Amino acid sequence: MTRVKISAAPLSFLCSLLILGIAGCGGASDTPPLGTVSGTVTWNGEPLQDAYLTFQPETGRASIGRTDSNGQYSLAYTGDKNGALVGKHTVMITTATEGYSDESGEGNDRPAREEILPAKYHSASELTAEVTSGSNTIDFDLPTE
Repeated sequence: MTRVKISAAPLSFLCSLLILGIAGCGGASDTPPLGTVSGTVTWNGEPLQDAYLTFQPETGRASIGRTDSNGQYSLAYTGDKNGALVGKHTVMITTATEGYSDESGEGNDRPAREEILPAKYHSASELTAEVTSGSNTIDFDLPTE
């Protein structure tokens, strides 16, 4: 009977490659390139409060934001990542909200709010923005028609 001696070196090398490959999965490289985005939205020269912004890239996930009482916003890509995909976006800005009735009796009802902006700023948006890597300040001055 002839014995064949198998070296452990190739097996160790293959195991090392497998471990390195697994360790490299699921890290920051899974996040596409983002740029942070903030700015101000005005309507007739006045800050537009409680407006919702959607930055929709040509492909990929949209980013969203909401203006504060000063018309300032910042975008979120996911719950824990701020910004928007790098590239060209169609921007939609809306002030309409659906109302709801809080059945707990704690008075947290919210009435529906009508849209005050023309469709060219939301459902038929003509607004665009280019997001670059790093920090982006993108302001919108929306005139009335």
